[in-house]
Amino acid sequence: MIWTHSRLSRVDLSMATTTRRTEAEVQGFQASPELSASLQRVLVDLIELHLQGKQAHWNVVGTNFRDLHLQLDELVDFAREASDTVAERMRALDAVPDGRSDTVAGGTTLPQFPAYEHNTTEVVDLITGRTYSAVDTIRTVHDAVDVEDPSTADILHQLIDGLEKLAWLIKSENRKV
Repeated sequence: MIWTHSRLSRVDLSMATTTRRTEAEVQGFQASPELSASLQRVLVDLIELHLQGKQAHWNVVGTNFRDLHLQLDELVDFAREASDTVAERMRALDAVPDGRSDTVAGGTTLPQFPAYEHNTTEVVDLITGRTYSAVDTIRTVHDAVDVEDPSTADILHQLIDGLEKLAWLIKSENRKV
């Protein structure tokens, strides 16, 4: 029975067209080569952001050192967890993530992080730029990912939101009014 406009109507369930699937017909969604490549691009940038954030964390000096040191830990943790989320999503879609150091170094879009110590003002600008570079990669692949797999695009939305929030918090260290 279905309730419609204050009357009950009888629905003939024998007209249903649903049939059971066989075991052979039941398969999970698999990423296309394009989707796999898009997620791989995101993965290497997140791994590189994690590594560069840690490099900055170890070598930052100067005014507001402790605050920035702790903020860098937050960014590093977010990037590390995000890379794990992306890699595990790839595996769920039968794609193979590649997080080897040579793959990351050869595939990242992030600028190389300079060696040695840097003052807090410099580190804020360096890390904020690299965070936005990672976000740009995610935004670049987003629409193609969304066409093929809206569920994965939802993950990318969350990453953009989280990274942009962290970039805002970090770059506010240098803001003057």
